[in-house]
Amino acid sequence: MARYTGPVWKKSRRLSFSVLETGEELKKRPYAPGQHGKTKRIKLSGYGTQLREKQRVRNMYGVNERQFYNTFAKAQKMEGMAGYNFLVLLESRLDNLVYRMGFASTRKAARQLVNHGHIEVNGRKCDIPSAQITPGSVIAIRENARNMKVINEVLDSTYAAPAFVSVDKENKKGTYVRIPERPELNQEINEALIVEYYNR
Repeated sequence: MARYTGPVWKKSRRLSFSVLETGEELKKRPYAPGQHGKTKRIKLSGYGTQLREKQRVRNMYGVNERQFYNTFAKAQKMEGMAGYNFLVLLESRLDNLVYRMGFASTRKAARQLVNHGHIEVNGRKCDIPSAQITPGSVIAIRENARNMKVINEVLDSTYAAPAFVSVDKENKKGTYVRIPERPELNQEINEALIVEYYNR
């Protein structure tokens, strides 16, 4: 299945989960989309609950189905808890770190910056959004993109970057300091359900 390019707010309402992690999508109409408005929702089965959790995380990070499964398979081979390893791998993607550092307002916008060649990692251009970044790496806006209005507007906002990245707004660069701890990630996610989904 290809990456979803439709309305994000509608997807958030369908999943009862803020894909953008702002909560704005569910404030006005916190129920599923549809022409009949509020309707009685059918209770999900165990499989349905697992599937919905997988779809929530997949849509939040903007990853297609094959990439999502391959990332999970990689996480299972690592030492430690598969669910936590999986979230760490998703957080270590280049497009996600560009978003976490506040160079873009959404993960989609961050992916576009990477695709268009506006980002460099450790001094070298990188245009692969799914590139796995290791702690200690420096991510920066390339010289020819530093005056872009869309980047400067986001940097001028009040966004506060999480503790596992450090950001130098003046020089438009940041460092992936360390892998994130579980409490620093989205608390609404139940990664155990995703592990159960793929191990069923």
